[in-house]
Amino acid sequence: MESFSLILAIVVVTALAFDFTNGFHDTANAMATTISTGALKPKVAVGMSAVLNLVGAFLSVEVANTISKGLVDETGIRPEVIFAALVGAILWNLLTWLVGLPSSSSHALMGGLIGAAVASAGLGAVDGDVLVTKVLLPAIAAPIVAGLAAMLASRMTYSLGRKADGRAAAKGYRAGQIASAGLVSLAHGTNDAQKTMGIITLALIAGGSLAPDSDPPVWVILSAGLAIALGTYLGGWRIIRTMGTGLTDLRPQQGFAAQTSAATVILASSHLGFSLSTTHSVSGAVMGAGLGRKGGVVHWSTATRMFVAWGLTLPAAALAAALAEWVCGFGDWGTALVAVFLIGSSLAIWRLSRRQVVDHTNVVGAETPERSEPAGVVTTAMAAVSPPPAGVTENLAAAVAAPAATPEPKAPSAATTV
Repeated sequence: MESFSLILAIVVVTALAFDFTNGFHDTANAMATTISTGALKPKVAVGMSAVLNLVGAFLSVEVANTISKGLVDETGIRPEVIFAALVGAILWNLLTWLVGLPSSSSHALMGGLIGAAVASAGLGAVDGDVLVTKVLLPAIAAPIVAGLAAMLASRMTYSLGRKADGRAAAKGYRAGQIASAGLVSLAHGTNDAQKTMGIITLALIAGGSLAPDSDPPVWVILSAGLAIALGTYLGGWRIIRTMGTGLTDLRPQQGFAAQTSAATVILASSHLGFSLSTTHSVSGAVMGAGLGRKGGVVHWSTATRMFVAWGLTLPAAALAAALAEWVCGFGDWGTALVAVFLIGSSLAIWRLSRRQVVDHTNVVGAETPERSEPAGVVTTAMAAVSPPPAGVTENLAAAVAAPAATPEPKAPSAATTV
């Protein structure tokens, strides 16, 4: 068993706290569309996602190795630097959760690690090639690839199912959506839980508790998986509402296409060791699926706010981490001051979130600014009871409308008898 100093223990606890925020911040990636289309009840959805996140944490360590062995020079990193990196990542996660923006927890962690490492040891502490090839390029490519795949899959799905029975098709796609949501959850655990494993492993190496180039110990894998699973179960309801109802109007066919496309991209990236953002992948897939249905729309005002948040994540987390590292440089009292600031800020953000509570009882169906705009997006529930747009034939809408068509012959027969 590794020997622990106090600062190393603090780093491990803080890393697990980040993993917890990652869990509830990214629950929307797997379950927002499943909840918004009514395929699963909210609490059931997050429970299923939590279990699969835990299972996924044990499937691979390639991404963890990218972080612990490749991104920064592990020989020049102190545990205090990693602590500062986690502070920057956690604060960004909490701020974006408060405003309901699905930003990337992965990039928050990468930005925090880069900012703290540069503040401590200079630009030479960061491997630029790894940063570009395994972080920045996947960040750009993932939403594009997932979006195009989801758009094509949605169009193919509607084309192949045009002559299918509406009720049977809707039921089948809901079942498929549940299965694909489980796949996204598994992929999320495989990719995102590993980032915390990599950070803890890097801290153990920096503190002298592990030899350089070591893989994550079993206890690190287990604790990271449990932390992200617990965060997932509590549910990031604010972000679920944004992604499930604010970006586009998804039907079960589109939800199935979006989640399957995103899961494929995430699992492939995990296998290659890319520190991919599951948020970018799923958001791109959701928008692509929205455009894949004839008459479908994407609410670009919400998408624009997301893009801005994505662009700010790396530099904002890096700046916060660099400031934290500067304060930690004053010694133990500086590290203690940063820890107190992190705890106080987290509590303040939580108190602010209580002013307008979003939970499983109102995550679907509540009025949001996006849905009240004239060109906004309707939810699946509203779409199910509304007439379809002129010239658009949709199996799900036909299935909903079919029962209402059966009583119509009664009116002429009643008039005839009179």
